[in-house]
Parts: sequence; C-alpha cells; structure tokens
Amino acid sequence: MSALEAEELGEELGEELTVQAPSRPPRASWRRVGMIVLTIFVTQYTVTTLLVGLSVAGTLHYFVTPQIVAKFEAIAMALRR
Repeated sequence: MSALEAEELGEELGEELTVQAPSRPPRASWRRVGMIVLTIFVTQYTVTTLLVGLSVAGTLHYFVTPQIVAKFEAIAMALRR
C-alpha cells in the first residue's frame, strides 16, 4: 500500500495517520566500531614498523657497512703480504 493510498484510507475512515518516529536512534554495531579501531591500530603499527625499519636500514647502509668493508679490505691486504 502506498503512502497516498494509506492517506486516502485514513481520510475515508475519519482517522488521522501519524508517522511514529523510533524512540531512540539505532546504535552503531560494536563489531563495526571494533573493526574500525582494529584497522587504525594495524595501520599505526605498520607505519611505525616501516619507519623503524627504514631508519635501521639507513643506519646500517651509511655507518656499519663501510666499517665492515674496511675490515675485509684490511684482512685481504694483510693476506696478500
């Protein structure tokens, strides 16, 4: 039954049709909220891990690797003598 038909039926019967609003708004599902919070934490963990990993890789590349290479070169030169 359409709204127009319901209105006409109500007029024929001499009644007023009222639209009832819900007593309270629908609550957000806790599962959905939990998934959003979990997604935020996973994203935060991923970004932090990437930043720490890149800083460790940069440190190893620029500071530690040249020292190791220098030690191996010194060993190679000592073995040549």
